[in-house]
Amino acid sequence: MREFHRLVEQEIPRLRRYARALTRDSNRADDLVQDTLLRGLDKAHLWQMGTDLRAWLFTIMHNQYVNDIRRATREQSILDVDQVASTLAATTDPTASRQLAELDRALGHLSNGQREVVLLVGLEGMSYEEAAKILRLPIGTIRSRLSRAREALRSLMGIDEETESVERVVQRSRTDDGRIAAA
Repeated sequence: MREFHRLVEQEIPRLRRYARALTRDSNRADDLVQDTLLRGLDKAHLWQMGTDLRAWLFTIMHNQYVNDIRRATREQSILDVDQVASTLAATTDPTASRQLAELDRALGHLSNGQREVVLLVGLEGMSYEEAAKILRLPIGTIRSRLSRAREALRSLMGIDEETESVERVVQRSRTDDGRIAAA
């Protein structure tokens, strides 16, 4: 049991990061993490040694989040995202701060399903298979939601996919003195 507690403790930073991005409110995120940990510890006997504890905890968190949303809908107490907007990271680079604020705002415009997939795959670095298992969706649904979410984010942030890919190629091909290398 001690080993289980140690493994759970190692996952807390990831749980907090995902919860904050998911709820977009640090207080609600802390409550979600706490509820997830309580439920995980209470159901520890159901976890099988050798299986992916992170995926198990994220599944618990996802289910808890969905239950919270349903409960709030029934109670008519859903907060407006704009009222609880938060920043993703603190930085001294004003361009990076602006871009993070734009990304945060754009994520808020995605559907819950798209945002969950983007956060699991993009933020947490999970595979499509892991995200599908956590969200209990077919892998094709994960891929289509991610594709639509990426397109929506590009549109919301004013990023032209072709221009962006050309700019990345040009940046990679620059020489040390800033000139573009010949192909």
